[in-house]
Amino acid sequence: MKQILVPTDFSNNAYSALFYATRLFQNEPCKFYILNTFDVNTPVLTSRIDTSKGDLLYQQLSNESKDRLTETLHSIVRDTEDFDHTFETVSVSKDLPDTINKTIKNNHIDLVVMGTKGASGIKEIFMGSNTVKVIQKIQNCPVLSVPDEFDFERPVEIAFATDFRRFYSKEELAPLFEIASLFGSTIRILHIHEDEKLDGVQEHNFKKLKEHLTGFKYSIHWISQFDQKSEVINTFIDKMSINMLSMLRYRYSLIESITHKSVVKKIGFSVTIPFLVIPTAS
Repeated sequence: MKQILVPTDFSNNAYSALFYATRLFQNEPCKFYILNTFDVNTPVLTSRIDTSKGDLLYQQLSNESKDRLTETLHSIVRDTEDFDHTFETVSVSKDLPDTINKTIKNNHIDLVVMGTKGASGIKEIFMGSNTVKVIQKIQNCPVLSVPDEFDFERPVEIAFATDFRRFYSKEELAPLFEIASLFGSTIRILHIHEDEKLDGVQEHNFKKLKEHLTGFKYSIHWISQFDQKSEVINTFIDKMSINMLSMLRYRYSLIESITHKSVVKKIGFSVTIPFLVIPTAS
């Protein structure tokens, strides 16, 4: 049974991400962990009176978190009554990325699914700050971010953006291959090249990637970098009617540069389709 973790701040976008995840794996038995973390902002406690106030605030926020998780649970159970899915709610007063990492380890989570805009309603240039933070800090689990109020559509066209500078094992690519297998998807390999031809390392990695793709429908797309890479990717998504974008995350990778705070503001890369970020083994 697949184990999927979906953090929520009870925004519409968070529920849309949960709803999308249940549709993505509608034909698979899954257990979903719906996680809410809440922050108790109390000053340094110096007296019994202050301590009691802090305890009261914690209890109030905890009760509110659990009540709203119950509401979310009832809604998603109604929306997935025909699926072989089970749900568990988790309410914790801890840092979100740390809690996600701990939950991944303790519950053998296969995938984290998040919305890209939080309850504040602020649309950030790249995606919500919590989503970026999670992508940057989660090391051992793929993260699927879902755009605000994105209606589910079968990911029959999946783009995989790569520079061929790193060797990808078949095991690392498993999250991508699994989704492609579920929907008979075509994988569109997107390479934005800065040089006229690949060097020796890139040629080797390109050859191995093609070997891993045996049995899948795929095509290779070579595009010169005349514009910012973010603009090239967005143009490719529109032109090819891509339903899901995927990248591998490793040091100095494209996704690393995109989610860097200063770069995010500069390049203005907006996520318009579900975005699968897969961490590499090393």
